[in-house]
Amino acid sequence: MSSVLSSSEISSTAAASKDQARRVQWLREPLLHFILIGAVLFGVDSLIAGQADDPNLIVLDAEVDAEAQQVFESARGHKPDADELRALRQVWLDNEVLYREGLALGLDRGDKTIRERVIFKALSMVDSNTKRPDFDDQVLREWFEKNRARYDIPQRFNFEEAVIAGSSSEATIRSFVNALNTGATPEVQAGLRVFKDRPHDNIVKSYGEEFATALESSRPGEWRALQTKSGWRAMRLESVVPLQPADFEKLRGVVTGDWTDAVMSEQRSAAVAALAKKYTIVIDGVKQ
Repeated sequence: MSSVLSSSEISSTAAASKDQARRVQWLREPLLHFILIGAVLFGVDSLIAGQADDPNLIVLDAEVDAEAQQVFESARGHKPDADELRALRQVWLDNEVLYREGLALGLDRGDKTIRERVIFKALSMVDSNTKRPDFDDQVLREWFEKNRARYDIPQRFNFEEAVIAGSSSEATIRSFVNALNTGATPEVQAGLRVFKDRPHDNIVKSYGEEFATALESSRPGEWRALQTKSGWRAMRLESVVPLQPADFEKLRGVVTGDWTDAVMSEQRSAAVAALAKKYTIVIDGVKQ
């Protein structure tokens, strides 16, 4: 095996995810939810001008979706899935409601800058009426357990790919894999790619759910012909790093901050949703 793999350049690709569990997902970040995404995605008010005849009508159409998807893909390297698109739409609607409320209250007077300034002013007024509720250790522990996936370091997988030069048909890959597992000399040459500490979600995003399931259930050290979203690959699972449960006591401060953010975000969202009731909202031509 070593003589085959050393015949071509060996490249290593490492994508560590050791901080994965402690990162707050972008959809849950209150500031990002109301300000950054809204400002970046929809910093122009052309749609407002188009709806000036009815200030209580909000239309979310294909043009908005296209802009959101384009900016999201540029920033994150992939198209938004169904859940992410729904979240982007909700961000736009929340910001649109805040913008309309800000204009109705005259918050744009004396401020000729772009619309996120008006949104920020309106959101500040909403925030002034929110308050963190009282909490105790039990409340924090219950929230921690409910959201444990955010803090546990997930199970991770170390694996390798033998990259064949030239044809990579199913028959070629299977013949190559069989030669590697039996100790025979393969008829083709290959380079080696090494992947370290990849969590399940990362593997799914890169190769697909079916591939992830097959790889993760493989016997360590055995080469297998596996189908990915982009074709057949020769892969070998090296080892599995078990899940590492988070310790509440060590993360008490982090959990308290995350819980506070979540509670305040819920209050903020509820307040904006209450304001939105005065508007007629149309999505893809359908009145909501």
